[in-house]
Amino acid sequence: QVQLVESGGGSVQAGGSLRLSCAASGYDFSSGCMAWFRQAPGKEREEVAAISSGGGRTDYADSVKGRFTISRDNANSVYLQMNSLKPEDTAMYYCAARTGWVCWGEEYGYWGQGTQVTVSS
Repeated sequence: QVQLVESGGGSVQAGGSLRLSCAASGYDFSSGCMAWFRQAPGKEREEVAAISSGGGRTDYADSVKGRFTISRDNANSVYLQMNSLKPEDTAMYYCAARTGWVCWGEEYGYWGQGTQVTVSS
């Protein structure tokens, strides 16, 4: 079975950093897309960042551009480096994967369980 497992969430003060990791198993997503989404209480789910096969293209939501960096390796893993964190970044963060060619703004069919990120002021 396909499984995505996130790690690295936690609590941090505003201005701090966290690095989220996601390990996929049960399928080779090296030729597909991986992405990070987040959802805060009372808000719609938001696509945060997406990365293409090989890492050649990355896309970011305007709210995190310049602060977050998505990357991937050759072992079906994707990472999200989160710098200059703000209280508004507090949310449950989810890793997702798909087998298509276009990554940003597309539907994702495989999801992790989520990891909580809390940023205090």
